[in-house]
Amino acid sequence: MTSRQRAILFAVVEQYAEIASPVGSVMLAKLFNVSSATVRAEMARLEELGLLTTLHTSSGRIPTDAGYRLYVNELADNPPEEDFSHPLRALTSRVEGQNKADAAIRQAVDSLVELTGNLGLATIDGRLYMAGLGSLFAQPEFVAAERTQAVARLLDNIEPWLREAEPNEPVNIYIGHENPIGRASEASLIISRFRSPFSDKTYIGVLGPTRQSYSRVIYLVRTAGRMLEESFDIK
Repeated sequence: MTSRQRAILFAVVEQYAEIASPVGSVMLAKLFNVSSATVRAEMARLEELGLLTTLHTSSGRIPTDAGYRLYVNELADNPPEEDFSHPLRALTSRVEGQNKADAAIRQAVDSLVELTGNLGLATIDGRLYMAGLGSLFAQPEFVAAERTQAVARLLDNIEPWLREAEPNEPVNIYIGHENPIGRASEASLIISRFRSPFSDKTYIGVLGPTRQSYSRVIYLVRTAGRMLEESFDIK
């Protein structure tokens, strides 16, 4: 893949997250200052590589799970320089001042829901706390009944799966078919493991469509876990 193809792929990921509609060549031609024909040729190559797909023959392209994975891996290696001070202040204000650990975790989850528009979740004392189902199912990706059912299966089984799999990275990201349950849901699970008074393996994160602002969401989930762990001052 050439550097221009990579840049076009990443632009499709970011534009699709913003507009929730397939991204066409005209929009990208203006962005890259090349002809629409050039962009169409590059997008066709990205489709051959399995990184983009089209919903209809005349529509623009959207990323595949593999395209999202390449984008997320790039984020890990080269974090973007973005200003997240506003959401950080919002998250901090919800968590600080809580006297009980379970209340602090719930506030962090509720804040993630407000800041990302996704479903927020956390394990608290062996139980799963969730908030934001309405936000999740308001996303256009989950209008179809079969997608809703796939998400429900994922949520029904996520707590026992976390206990069994024990993801241990600062942030674990499962995109679409990478999810261990509900692989047809077209959802991304982004979770952070942290230490709490309840367990050394407490989790907080969000579940949303594969179409989302990964840089922002990953930052917020990672920060929420770190902030909670620091607030508990566990040695």
